[in-house]
Amino acid sequence: MSLAPAGIAHLSDRHPQVSGAEMVAALVPPPQFDGATFESYRVDENYPSQQEAKDLLVRFSGGASASAPARGGLFRRAKREPQMKPGVYLDGGFGVGKTHLLASIYHAMPARRKYFGSFIEYTALVGAMGYQKTVELFRGADLLCIDEFELDDPGDTMVMTRLIAELVPTGTKLAATSNTPPNALGEGRFAAQDFLREIHAMAEHFQTIRIDGTDYRQRAVDGHAVVLDATEYESEMADAASSRSASDDDFGTLVRHLATVHPSRYIRLIEGIGQIGLRDVTPFDDQSAALRFVAFVDRAYDAQIPVRATGAPLDQVFGEEMLAGGYRKKYLRAVSRLVALTHS
Repeated sequence: MSLAPAGIAHLSDRHPQVSGAEMVAALVPPPQFDGATFESYRVDENYPSQQEAKDLLVRFSGGASASAPARGGLFRRAKREPQMKPGVYLDGGFGVGKTHLLASIYHAMPARRKYFGSFIEYTALVGAMGYQKTVELFRGADLLCIDEFELDDPGDTMVMTRLIAELVPTGTKLAATSNTPPNALGEGRFAAQDFLREIHAMAEHFQTIRIDGTDYRQRAVDGHAVVLDATEYESEMADAASSRSASDDDFGTLVRHLATVHPSRYIRLIEGIGQIGLRDVTPFDDQSAALRFVAFVDRAYDAQIPVRATGAPLDQVFGEEMLAGGYRKKYLRAVSRLVALTHS
């Protein structure tokens, strides 16, 4: 094996380890949303639900309008009654700004103890610390923000719904995002009917807020991922290595390596990387591998790391059969993010 040039790393050589304490410390909004506010959320006037969601979430977060006196007597109070639920659940397609709004809640709420993490991060924390210790950690927290609430297996369903059920009575407020309404979680993925009681119990804690709109990433860039030839790729990698650390991996090798790293550690896998290089991209023929790559893309997008690739276009790695299944929205979100990252 030839030695990697200075400034070039191979992600497939990395084996990150993360302690429970480090996982807890990482439960904050990703750098991309460090400065997210309700004011910086760009409402699309063609979709009134965006402004309605923003106004409701300002109230939920304890904004000025939350304490404004109600007008119209009982009628006004009746309209606001759903807000009494301890949680808000942002339901909508990808690219409509749900994570931006979730981070805005986190920053706006005057909470002493608050946490922000992806669904994968919370379930991984339970795996690392144990269920009871995780409950003790979060008990009494003011706010739990849960991004990408997409349940892929019955075990995760049970863990998260029961964790929520234990925290709500202690006064914890909840805010979550997903591409699927809470009553429909798991549909098309596993035998959801066997877990309806748990799913419905969780949904009772949330007021679902629908956010319509088009993918802002697709509005900003061309609709396809950029593909480089070998010469262009080498030039891009050399430029990146001269100014910042870059990674360079064979696509198939990296995909196989992802199976050896828990998805909660993918953020550490790309730590310190300023550009991700993928050689000889090929479409997926295995759904488990495809879903691991989706989780990897999510973390790369959170960190806003540009991607450069050769081979098949990255927006075409999920075949028609995969896109027709229960994970369709996950794959389409990944495609949207990959297009944006190859243009960045």
